[in-house]
Amino acid sequence: MSTTAHKVATHASAARAKAAAGRRPPSVLREIVYGMSLGLLAGYLWKLHHWSNQRRTREFYSLLDQGKITVVADEPPPPEADGD
Repeated sequence: MSTTAHKVATHASAARAKAAAGRRPPSVLREIVYGMSLGLLAGYLWKLHHWSNQRRTREFYSLLDQGKITVVADEPPPPEADGD
């Protein structure tokens, strides 16, 4: 079974093995640390987002209680008659 496809696949496999010969195998402990670090970073950013939303909500209700803002829309001005 010496087809061209077989020769190409064998050559590619040998080249990949030669390139990986100098590298260390993956460390499970290192992968766990990377995963936990990325998870903590993502969680912290998510909490920052929620804290920002809570702050905006508290500010809105405090301004509403103080009477500085209102949620009632102003009446639109009546349409002007052209008088034609």
